[in-house]
Amino acid sequence: MTAGPIRVLVVDDHTLFRRGLISLLAGDGRFSVVAEAGDASEAQRRAAETRPDVILLDNHLPGVHGVDALAGLREAAPQARVLMLTVSEDERDLAAALRGGARGYLLKTVDSDALTTAVLRAMAGESVVSPEMTSKLVNAFQSLRGDAAQAEPASDPDPIRSLSPRERQILAHIARGASNKEIARALDIAETTVKIHVQHILRKLDLSSRVQAAVYAAGRVT
Repeated sequence: MTAGPIRVLVVDDHTLFRRGLISLLAGDGRFSVVAEAGDASEAQRRAAETRPDVILLDNHLPGVHGVDALAGLREAAPQARVLMLTVSEDERDLAAALRGGARGYLLKTVDSDALTTAVLRAMAGESVVSPEMTSKLVNAFQSLRGDAAQAEPASDPDPIRSLSPRERQILAHIARGASNKEIARALDIAETTVKIHVQHILRKLDLSSRVQAAVYAAGRVT
């Protein structure tokens, strides 16, 4: 996390929505909107100039999809976490965004508290996806995993067997989209304990994010 307010770049071609989002964030001392942009080229320039911590990126920009602008934005501001904020519920857009390096995919129906929480979670290194997109996330990535699985030896043991009962329990909660705080509350354990378990789960399964863990766990744990 940064020492001061989280620096945010807002990218959306709808002026009314963009200004409303800026007003929302400006009213919260945890955030500072350092720039705004209405198209991909302007967003890339502003990202290079301001070096934001987080970029909120619409997927439908003039002349280009937001997912296609990810590479340029990540080059302009390598340290920035990009969160897609879009009306698109297309699993292909979701998959393309996560493959392109987005740290999250949020629908514009998200409420203000969930949005600010998502930004904070992204800054903490987590990946965030709107709950409504969970099943589509699984569909999008299971097909990719299926292609990769064909190249794996059939005799390979399932790495999930290496997890302890508690780790499997936590993985099941991750698959349902629960945060560390929610898992801690449900299992009546400390949130720091949950974080340690999550780190162990990711290492044992050779995964790099909670989103990958959720996809991996779909249909495997309950």
